[in-house]
Amino acid sequence: MIKIRDLYKRFKHVKVLQGLDLDIREGETLVILGPSGVGKSILLKHIIGLTKPDRGSVEVNGVNLTELSGPKLLHAVKQMGMLFQGSALFDSMTIAENTGFYLTEHSTKKTSKRALKEEIRSRVDDALKMVGLDGTQDKMPSELSGGMRKRAGLARLIVYRPEILLYDEPTTGLDPITSMQINELIVKTQKELKATTVVVTHDITSALHIGDRLALLRDGKIAHIGDPETFIKFDDPIIEFLRRQ
Repeated sequence: MIKIRDLYKRFKHVKVLQGLDLDIREGETLVILGPSGVGKSILLKHIIGLTKPDRGSVEVNGVNLTELSGPKLLHAVKQMGMLFQGSALFDSMTIAENTGFYLTEHSTKKTSKRALKEEIRSRVDDALKMVGLDGTQDKMPSELSGGMRKRAGLARLIVYRPEILLYDEPTTGLDPITSMQINELIVKTQKELKATTVVVTHDITSALHIGDRLALLRDGKIAHIGDPETFIKFDDPIIEFLRRQ
């Protein structure tokens, strides 16, 4: 369970989050919708501890992340993984090295020791196969299309099996067919890992396909939230605008 209470964040004179409250249920896929620039990505960064609020709290499984820093914060967010909008692959590393990066740098949950090279190679191969990138281990990110880089970023999440998955605009810049492939992978990954999943997007088609619940972020707060059938019926000009996209 992720519990967000009275969250405020501003940058100089720009108010982004203004008293936001939100409960994210364990094991669900929650999609946060809204036009560009309303603070969706900032909210994700608060959830994973990359950004501190001006006021309010983010609680994950009973731990208040806003009170932590340094090693304690790092330990608390090890259960999370995030797919950034640009995939954030290391240009100088192969796809296999990118995918296995977390395992080479951190200890495993079960043994508290770093995985052996053979285990890392096996898990990397399995993760790449799951996202349809089997055989790309020795390729560089520059050799892949935008959709393939998104899938490589997703493989990097899958490989260490986090309990909470965060996606920042996963279909932005992709054609409709590739977008639907990414949507299917998000659904597949959630079922495979039984993870709690949070997706921010302005793509209503993707949201309706992958979300157990949909939430609208407007004026720094959650304006509406509900299952897809309920959400799409809310009388709101932004939802109407998103429906037309």
